[in-house]
Amino acid sequence: MEKFKDLAYKRPDKTAVTAQLTALVDKLEAAQSYDEFKAVYMEIEELTSKVWTMCTIASVRNTLNTQDEFYETESMELDRMLAELMPLTKRMNEIVLNSPYCKEFGEEYGTILIDSIQAELRTQDKSIIPLKIEESELCQAYSKSAAACKTEFMGEECNFYGLLKHMQNPDRSIRKKAFEAWSKLYEGASADLDAQYDKLIDLRIKMAEKLGMKNFTELAYLGKGRFDYGPTDVAKFRKQVLEVITPAVAELRKKQAERIGVDKLKFYDETFMFSDGNADPIGGKDVLVPIASKMYHEMSPETGEFFDFMTTYELFDLETRPGKHLGGYCTWLPEYKAPFIFSNFNGTSGDVDVLTHEAGHAFQAYTALRCQPLTALCGSTSEINEIHSMAMEHFAYPWMKDFYGEENVKKAKYAHLADALSSMPYIVCVDEFQHRIYENPNMSAMERRTVWREIEQRYMPWRDYDGDEFCENGGFWMQKQHIFLYPFYYIDYSLAQTCAFELYGRMKNDPEAAWQDYLRLCKAGGSLGYFDLLKVARLSNPFVEGNVEKAVRHVIDELNSYEF
Repeated sequence: MEKFKDLAYKRPDKTAVTAQLTALVDKLEAAQSYDEFKAVYMEIEELTSKVWTMCTIASVRNTLNTQDEFYETESMELDRMLAELMPLTKRMNEIVLNSPYCKEFGEEYGTILIDSIQAELRTQDKSIIPLKIEESELCQAYSKSAAACKTEFMGEECNFYGLLKHMQNPDRSIRKKAFEAWSKLYEGASADLDAQYDKLIDLRIKMAEKLGMKNFTELAYLGKGRFDYGPTDVAKFRKQVLEVITPAVAELRKKQAERIGVDKLKFYDETFMFSDGNADPIGGKDVLVPIASKMYHEMSPETGEFFDFMTTYELFDLETRPGKHLGGYCTWLPEYKAPFIFSNFNGTSGDVDVLTHEAGHAFQAYTALRCQPLTALCGSTSEINEIHSMAMEHFAYPWMKDFYGEENVKKAKYAHLADALSSMPYIVCVDEFQHRIYENPNMSAMERRTVWREIEQRYMPWRDYDGDEFCENGGFWMQKQHIFLYPFYYIDYSLAQTCAFELYGRMKNDPEAAWQDYLRLCKAGGSLGYFDLLKVARLSNPFVEGNVEKAVRHVIDELNSYEF
């Protein structure tokens, strides 16, 4: 394998791929034995892995520079090609399900694969191809709109991430001005964002209707592989967060206000944890990556090998710059069994979080790609995948002193743990907001803002925007890209955090047992369903009443024990 920047990209020839895949699907249908059936399926796996790898290279390079017209065009063309291959993929899946070898196939590779194929058939149809293409184009337009937003602040050009750094400044007046600039950026883009979201809602509702489903929520849950639970279960989880975590976070916010010397905590104070400033990392990428390498080599043989692979082939792009897509993610190149980490460093603790959170995703992908026989079994559903990333953040605690310096380690650990707990009420806000939106898809833009503010005040009663009209009227929801790009994904962070907290509690008492539980989960990939994967790692079901309390109580107690 070459370094990522040197990997050759060539758009797959749609005509050739279609012909090859058609011939293989014909062979699959005509197979005269299970061995022949499996061999042909593996040929299809090899072909699709090559196509997927090219799609991923184009997509990553497009996000690295949203102004690069070549990769923007390539990403759109590849999305179109994949959508147009949908009928052929559907035929292949029907052949698998109707084959006399389906039972043997499921026995060898797991029934979750059969369940996933059945779900894919329910969520794919040639009638929605034009809608899928249009949705992809709208998501591209949203990403471009958000990435293009920038403003001048304190002598530098800042995007949203750059302004977030200034919202941790010890000078409260600077924090406030940074927040006001941040809010104005969103307000300035809000007309475009509202229009894009209106269209996305409409498209998604139409897809659900064409597929014979009662609403988009049903389509989204099935598309996300939620076979073990539904919206009612998620509502029960949100209720536990409201009853257990919201009061705990409200108390933490009161202590924070006292600690930083303000009468009432404002939104722009929330990420400012200490009166003498937050604990920032000791350096940028060139300092932090070697520290991460040291950490992963000391953590385990498996993580050391993984991080050597990532650095050797330069499988990350970490620093923010104009035109780069917002946020962070981990993806992988199946042909090379190689993860890739994307982020936007901004000089805050979030930079360390990337080298643990996204690296947790990458470690799991690296591990499962070498353990699982099929690419489809390497990744699980996102409420499992986020356990990999969030638990890794907690496994990194013994190395906090390296990232932040001995004098800041206490502040850094407290801030990370408090943020992990405090994020959960916001996450369930996003989830309930989306359920409400798709239950009432004809809401106007202003009605959506009203709904957001009502939900926000219930789960986060401490939130105070200091009179900022745009946010006070409910505009804050627009800053969450998951609502636009990945509907109903965001709750998985909170479900996963509950399980990561449970693993963290185990780490305190038996670190080796906790690591082995985690490693088994990573290796298992998506070879089992959600509840069965929780059992692999000896984790509790977060939908069961009382399990949220059980998972987070030790975290609340630990945070309350800190004195500054």
